[in-house]
Amino acid sequence: MDKLGIILHGITGRMGLNQHLVRSILKIRDQGGAPMADGRRIPIEPILVGRDPGKIEALADRFGIARWTMDLDAALGEPDAQIFFDAASTQLRAGLLKKAIDAGKHVYCEKPIAETLDDALAIARHARAAGVKNGVVHDKLYLPGLRKLAMLRDAGFFGRILSVRIEFGYWVFEGDWQPAQRPSWNYRKGEGGGIILDMLCHWRYVLDNLFGTVKAVSCLGATHIPRRVDERGQSYEADADDAAYATFELEGGIIAQANSSWTTRVRRDDLVTFHVDGTLGSAVAGLHACRTQSRVNTPKPVWNPDEPQKMNFFDDWVAVPDNQAYPNGFKAQWEEFLRHVVDDAPWSYDLMAGARGVQLAELGLESWKQRRWLDVPALEH
Repeated sequence: MDKLGIILHGITGRMGLNQHLVRSILKIRDQGGAPMADGRRIPIEPILVGRDPGKIEALADRFGIARWTMDLDAALGEPDAQIFFDAASTQLRAGLLKKAIDAGKHVYCEKPIAETLDDALAIARHARAAGVKNGVVHDKLYLPGLRKLAMLRDAGFFGRILSVRIEFGYWVFEGDWQPAQRPSWNYRKGEGGGIILDMLCHWRYVLDNLFGTVKAVSCLGATHIPRRVDERGQSYEADADDAAYATFELEGGIIAQANSSWTTRVRRDDLVTFHVDGTLGSAVAGLHACRTQSRVNTPKPVWNPDEPQKMNFFDDWVAVPDNQAYPNGFKAQWEEFLRHVVDDAPWSYDLMAGARGVQLAELGLESWKQRRWLDVPALEH
């Protein structure tokens, strides 16, 4: 194989540009290619595809990328372009993936893979029937903080895990007196917006892979900020949910709670924290750091509302050391997927895994609508 051509669609947005193009694909290109298990390196060549020729050409010039186009069909017709990647709009994703699969390309994409479970299952099954390699980004599993949690779990640190609490979010400015940090489509239901569809896809693969398969969900959503201002300075109705308060029942009796919000001000260790309690110990992880408290080192607080609290509970936690280097998680998963494509290396994060995320988001929305618990059935391939 001379070069592995990778069609990159939707890489002018923040995530597509920074994490996938700059910190993953270009790093792999500049290191001589994708590393294989036997020490080989397979050179890669990015092919940029987008609707705005000015933006695409500027990126190509900036990063020394020879091939770019506005014509997706032409890119899919290139025989050396073996992989199609999409990080654009959720609404268009299933259709784009189908087009790439029909062109014989292996596909890799951001999540959610579709707006509905029916569409997600259809594209996952289509890829399987076509025999193409396929994958979905599972970036949070590669975070240093979560890799440390996985190490603690594998070492038996927690004993029997009792519960997991996830706190995610920050204040996204409304766009009037300060520009918003997220695009306006995130807050428009008709454009695929909403935090439940966005974040429950993440929580599904985190919970399934680290703690136990999700068996049931109860979710309450909210649209706390009903009007926002878009990128053009125009006021609009924000009708998609901007906060979600969910509880999950996992296999083994573990209870997980996840608060996801774009309308909260942060007073915790990180923009996302994962608090795990077990019979033998507890841990709290952020994006990078992880701190633990074992059974024998657990303090004994006494409830007394008549006096100010004298204990500093943060002092009783010990940091898990950085005994190894943690590469960029997006790049690490890209390299794993490229080994899967070239050498058929083991791979777990396929489109069916992405469909399970969409399933949980859909059930979360339905739970909110019905105001009750819903079971999460196993999906048939």
